[in-house]
Amino acid sequence: MWQRWSLIRQFKLNLIRLVRLRATPDEIAKGIALGVFIGMTPTFGIQMFIALLLAFLLRENKIAALVGVWVTNPVTAPVIYTLEYEIGRLLLGLERSGIPRELSSEALIGLGWDVLWPICVGSVILGTLCSSLAYALTLRLIPIVKSWRIPRWPRRRLKRHLHRNRQ
Repeated sequence: MWQRWSLIRQFKLNLIRLVRLRATPDEIAKGIALGVFIGMTPTFGIQMFIALLLAFLLRENKIAALVGVWVTNPVTAPVIYTLEYEIGRLLLGLERSGIPRELSSEALIGLGWDVLWPICVGSVILGTLCSSLAYALTLRLIPIVKSWRIPRWPRRRLKRHLHRNRQ
C-alpha cells in the first residue's frame, strides 16, 4: 500500500535528508534563505545553478540552498511572478501593461521590458521579505524537527521470512 504514496514518501525522505545535514540550524537556515531569495528572482530555469554557485561563493549550505529554490515551481511561479509584477508596477508608478494588438517581434520586445522591469523590482522586495521569513522559520523549526523520531516505512516481507514462520 505505501508504494501508492510515493510523493509523500519522497517528501518524507527529503525532509529527513535535510534535517540530518551535518550543519547547525543557522547554517541550514542561511542556505534556505539564499535559495528562497534566488527562487523569487525571474530566472526560472537556471535558479538552481545560480543558487548553487552563490552558495559555493558565499560558503553557505548548498543542499539547503537547492531546497529553498523550490519555492518557485510550475505551480507557484504564476502566482509569485504576478505578485512581483504588481509590487514592482506599484512601486515604479507604472500603468498595467496591455496585451499588444499585433504579435510582432518589436511589440513583444517592448512588452518584455514593460513587464520584466517591474518583475525585477518586485522580486527584490518579495525575495527579501520571503527569505527573511524563511530564515526565521527554518532557524526555529530545524531543532524541533531534529528532535522528532520519524518512523521507518513498512518493508515488504520476504517470502523466505514467511516460509520460515510456517515451519
